[in-house]
Amino acid sequence: MAKITVSTLAKMKRENNKITSLTAYDASFAKLFHDCGVDVLLVGDSLGMVLQGNDDTLAVTTDEVAYHTKCVRAGSKDVFVIADMPFMSYSNVQTSCENAAKLMRAGANMVKLEGGDWLYDSIKALTQQGIPVCGHLGLTPQSVHVFGGFKIQGRDDDKANKMVEDAKALEAAGAQLLVIECIPSALAKRITEAVSIPVIGIGAGKDTDGQILVMHDLVGISAGYIPKFSKNFLLETGNMHDAVKKYCDDVKAGLFPTNEHEFN
Repeated sequence: MAKITVSTLAKMKRENNKITSLTAYDASFAKLFHDCGVDVLLVGDSLGMVLQGNDDTLAVTTDEVAYHTKCVRAGSKDVFVIADMPFMSYSNVQTSCENAAKLMRAGANMVKLEGGDWLYDSIKALTQQGIPVCGHLGLTPQSVHVFGGFKIQGRDDDKANKMVEDAKALEAAGAQLLVIECIPSALAKRITEAVSIPVIGIGAGKDTDGQILVMHDLVGISAGYIPKFSKNFLLETGNMHDAVKKYCDDVKAGLFPTNEHEFN
């Protein structure tokens, strides 16, 4: 598998070649995912829930994400690694740059920030300093208390239109990738067509440029429940390698997600 870069991902969007992505937190799974053909690994602050057992992601620290980023990078030198910027680690430009630098030094190729056009200055500063940025719109888990829970976003016209404009603003600021989470599939399609950067969806239907799942959901071992937008590929295949490979194959072929995994 050739080394994945931001240029690779941009080309994949232009050529309508679906991007596959999973969360990862250690070297062993990073190697497995890379060997199975996963394009992008996200060291998500989801580790607060699936590894630490918390109810949300808010307690995760930059040092914890950096530690797991270092572990994931050790598992694969060629895979593209995105590291989440944790809650309150990018509240202003200076803080954003300082914390993003820690994650890049740990082995990340890109950092991910949750939020809309208010991030413009921070994203611009990060990219000027040589730090690639991924935006995140829709259900942004760090804002769970503002939303009143893990709820579908963008269902009314005003909020949907604002999300499209936010996506454009993030691209204009310099973001080179965008994750959209738990939004209606029609809105996800609008956003994907409205920007020139690759858009990776989770619970956002099949019309995005790629898909991402939390690895624990992929194999049906998440504590609590498996989200509607996910699928237990391990149950279908019987072993970890085949489960990851089928996920990649199904995303590439447009067989996942299906209507049962999306929101209208």
